[in-house]
Amino acid sequence: MTGLNMAAIYIVQTLGSLYLLIVLLRFILQLVRADFYNPLSQFIVRATKPLLMPLRRVIPGYAGVDFASLVLALAIQLVLMAIIIKLMGYALPGILQLLAWSLVGITALFLKVFFFALIISVILSWVAPGSANPAAMLVNQLCEPVLAPIRKILPSMGGLDLSPIFAFIALNLLNMLVITNMAIATGMPKGLTLAL
Repeated sequence: MTGLNMAAIYIVQTLGSLYLLIVLLRFILQLVRADFYNPLSQFIVRATKPLLMPLRRVIPGYAGVDFASLVLALAIQLVLMAIIIKLMGYALPGILQLLAWSLVGITALFLKVFFFALIISVILSWVAPGSANPAAMLVNQLCEPVLAPIRKILPSMGGLDLSPIFAFIALNLLNMLVITNMAIATGMPKGLTLAL
């Protein structure tokens, strides 16, 4: 692989993964019922609208789940993987295998979003508790559906919230057991997992 190919992979991976993250965030924010009028939510809506609106005419949402944004994220992941495989100099696998790999990639990214949102939430709880910053409010709205069921199970610790620790453990277990097994079961090459 030439240096030019490596540079092209880096650019495609960075820009494509950034847009993929924005599309997946749109799905997640609707899933957790985050504040639509938050400035960051509005940015995500505007950034995804051009590609999402045509899909919404064909793929309707159901019960608050935005299937169009999920299909768009899957399609973007599939295209990214196909481009990266070609730039790496390999032959493209069948469409079903690419689709399976894309599903693994989307699932891994979905868990990473919650993992890093939890890290940010924990840091903000120490540095700026109760902050009214739009980013902090959005992170808290993202984390609450993950933390609320754990808080119901855990006994009260006198003001000390241990639910993020158990959420980290659960997310890491899901990553180790589900994502790794899905990648192995679909025959995903190790070098391609960098695209996740």
